Amino acid sequence: MERAAQTFDIPGETVGLPRVELVGQHEVRMSNHRGILAYGQEEILVSGGKLLIRVKGAGLELKAMTGSELLITGTILSVEIE
Repeated sequence: MERAAQTFDIPGETVGLPRVELVGQHEVRMSNHRGILAYGQEEILVSGGKLLIRVKGAGLELKAMTGSELLITGTILSVEIE
């Protein structure tokens, strides 16, 4: 799906890929997630289907979550996509 999105210049979230938006150093917004796999103040692991999104930082907190969107706040040190 990721390759098809790139080939046809289609936004990834249209084909079900997660969209991750970093707002400054204190906020991560994500859509098209598949749930929280691990939760702690220093690391939150989110399923993106075939991708894993690892948010690392300090004082991390899941501020809001719906079936397809979530908001993580705290001091964001890194966002890794595996």
